[in-house]
Amino acid sequence: MTSVHLGKQHPSVYRSLTTLDAEVKAALETAGVDPLLVELVKIRVSQLNGCAFCLRLHTRDALAKGETTDRLAGGGGGGESRSPAARARAPPPPPDPPPPPAVPERRTWDDGSLTDEQMSAISWLATVMNAWNRVAITSHYPVAP
Repeated sequence: MTSVHLGKQHPSVYRSLTTLDAEVKAALETAGVDPLLVELVKIRVSQLNGCAFCLRLHTRDALAKGETTDRLAGGGGGGESRSPAARARAPPPPPDPPPPPAVPERRTWDDGSLTDEQMSAISWLATVMNAWNRVAITSHYPVAP
């Protein structure tokens, strides 16, 4: 596939995406979502989509906001990424987990600590990050050393 720079090919659509991004940022701020959590969501979405450009960008932003390299490096490892002390304190998994409800009231990632406004803003963040990842991947944005 040849490289197509989407922003140059359709600049008005690109501007619309930047407008949506700004609206999502405002929604996150209004909802009181922690700026570090915002960066972590951007990182996770970029990991899932395989967007090296966005992953590098938002990893740097998360580090600048106080995230540690240890937490970033262990973020996708699940239970095995926890320290031995944390694993020792964690309760054992249930032998037979109950089946999920037919229609869950909350997303599986929501432990009840987020308001509906925060959940909505974070969901919009994931949506706009998916779009940015597609733009960066399709446009072959370079990942600088």
